[in-house]
Amino acid sequence: MNQPDPDRDPRAVVELPDARLDVGRMARRGLPETILGMGKTPSQVVDLASELHQRGQPVLVTRLEPDAAAALRAAFPDTLDYDSVARCARIPGTRPLPEVGSVAVVSAGTSDLPVAREAAFVAQALGADLRFFVDCGVAGLQRVQEVAHELRAADVVIVVAGMDGALPSVVAGLIDRPIIAVPTSVGYGAAFEGLAALLSMLNSCAAGVSVVNIDNGFGAAVSAVLIARRRP
Repeated sequence: MNQPDPDRDPRAVVELPDARLDVGRMARRGLPETILGMGKTPSQVVDLASELHQRGQPVLVTRLEPDAAAALRAAFPDTLDYDSVARCARIPGTRPLPEVGSVAVVSAGTSDLPVAREAAFVAQALGADLRFFVDCGVAGLQRVQEVAHELRAADVVIVVAGMDGALPSVVAGLIDRPIIAVPTSVGYGAAFEGLAALLSMLNSCAAGVSVVNIDNGFGAAVSAVLIARRRP
C-alpha cells in the first residue's frame, strides 16, 4: 500500500524545538507558511527556513532583523533575495506556486515605502506579476492621474498611505479594480500612529475599498494574490 506524501498532506506539521511548522499549508492554500522574523532568533529563522527549503517549498520571511538576515545570507549565499527596506527575504522553491495575475502597489509618499515595499516583495514572492508606483499622494493629484491607466491594467491594486489616508478613495474613484488599502503609521501627532489613516480608509466614500491593519503590507499582498488568482 502506497504511503501518502507528507509534503502534500494538507494537515502535515513538522515538530521543531521552538515551533510546529505548518508544511501542509502549500497543499491546503497554495501558499507556504510565512516566517515572521520579528521576535525570533537568527538560529530559529534559519531552522524554519531550512525545513521549508528541504521540502522544496518557497521560503518567505517578513519583518526580518538585520542579524537574522545575515544568518540567512550565510546559510543560503547563492539563493537568498533580501530587501532591507521591506525587511523581507525569500528563497525560491522547487514546488510551483499557482498561477497569479498582476498586482499593482502604489504608495502615497516616500515615507510609506517600507510598507509598500513589503507588500510588493510579498506579492512578487507569491507569484504575482508586479507593478510598483511610488510617491503618488493626493497633495499632487496629477501624480496618481498620470499612472491611472497603468493601475487599470492590474488585476488588483494595493494602495499604501499614511497621514490623512485619502489616496485609496481617490484611486477607487478612478479605476474599476479591487482596491486593498493599507494605512501606515506615518504622520504627525494627530495621525495617532496610523489610526487616523485607518479610520479614513474604513470610512471611504468610494465603493470597493477593503482595508487591512496598520502597516500590514504582508496581509494586503496575500489578499491581493488570492484575488488575482481568481480573475479570468
